[in-house]
Amino acid sequence: MFDSLSDKLQIAFDGLKKQGRLTDKDVERAAREIRLALLEADVNFKVVKQFVDSVKQRALGVEVLGSLTPAQQFIKIVNEELTALMGSATTKLTFSPRPPTLIMMVGLQGSGKTTACGKLANFLLAQGKSPGLVAGDVYRPAAIDQLKTLGQQLGVPVYDEGDQADPVDIAKHGVRWAQEKGRDVLIIDTAGRLHIDEKLMDELVHIRHAVKPHNILLVLDAMTGQDAVNVALKFQEQVQFDGVVLTKMDGDARGGAALSVRAVTGKPIKFASSGEKLDSFEYFYPDRVASRILGMGDVLTLIEKAERTIDEKKARELEQRLRKSTFTFDDFLEQIQQVRKMGSISSILGMIPGIPSGKLKGMQVDEKAFDKIQAVIFSMTPEERSHPELISGSRRRRIAAGSGTNIHTINQLLTQFKQVQKMMKQLGSGRVPKNPFQMFGNSS
Repeated sequence: MFDSLSDKLQIAFDGLKKQGRLTDKDVERAAREIRLALLEADVNFKVVKQFVDSVKQRALGVEVLGSLTPAQQFIKIVNEELTALMGSATTKLTFSPRPPTLIMMVGLQGSGKTTACGKLANFLLAQGKSPGLVAGDVYRPAAIDQLKTLGQQLGVPVYDEGDQADPVDIAKHGVRWAQEKGRDVLIIDTAGRLHIDEKLMDELVHIRHAVKPHNILLVLDAMTGQDAVNVALKFQEQVQFDGVVLTKMDGDARGGAALSVRAVTGKPIKFASSGEKLDSFEYFYPDRVASRILGMGDVLTLIEKAERTIDEKKARELEQRLRKSTFTFDDFLEQIQQVRKMGSISSILGMIPGIPSGKLKGMQVDEKAFDKIQAVIFSMTPEERSHPELISGSRRRRIAAGSGTNIHTINQLLTQFKQVQKMMKQLGSGRVPKNPFQMFGNSS
């Protein structure tokens, strides 16, 4: 989402890094480039003005001009101001001491609200909660069926009364149902519209008064840019939401909504949703997002993803095999599958410090290449996976035919596997290669 903004900010910073000392003119020039970058990213113009003024006020003082590393100090200020712009600290859900905790989801049609309900339920399951869902959108065709399908996938019960019932009654009855079922969190899906209208707002206000939710979350499509801020302002006036869920964060949007909505409404972004999978939903961390925008990576999120997806038992087993200098195609396949659970390779690389988004654009990471590797390994016999040296010419032809590839692909994979195997033996013996990335050569 922030690739374009990140690239433009890097250009502004590169100009500063070339200067041994910074002058007022250097700071003014960088501030002007930052202003243009933010405006092009569809950030609210008032927010841009306040942001740039804050950066300049700090940068034109002793804090930067008197620093031994002025360029780094300037970037540090921008990082801190970006973080403050998006809310500084992560704001989490409010849980009631007397369950169920009620969460009301509101937003326009097409924002991904119903899907966000399912993702939030899945998120809460991982937190040890027992959520329930209420199908309160009686207007959009198939909205109830969509929520019930999500509930079935997650094993989360869904309360509905069909599409002819009154949404306010559905919400009230849903609360009683959750109490009877022993659900400690209840997520209420509500109707949206293609645009804001009086009927929509009246209905949401009536539901809010009827059930008194502990959390009201506004679901905003990050792809809508500046319009998302206008929508947020309207909902704030009428519904008085507590926080925002930004959806489609993996899209090709310019990021204006994420950088504007908190500053304009005063309400925090609580969750970010990216991707189609139900587990692509997490708390929004302003400091981590700011770090990624500035090309500093996001190591904490990368670690958390690894902890959630990588099997500790299998990792220990692999460690034992490495100590014995054994690394097979089965191990190779297991490592590929574990990494892919963390998300796309591009998204993982984007969290590593020092890899600017511009470099990622030119890398052409082919996710389908991993499917091809898996197909090749699955076409091997168990003996061949354990002892690749047995794979002769006739075996290579058989594996190529079985995997729908060709001899060149098989030869290339065997060569790369030998390089990985060599590196793994060095890791097992405690001898880490000077540059482990060289093993991949120039191939993609």
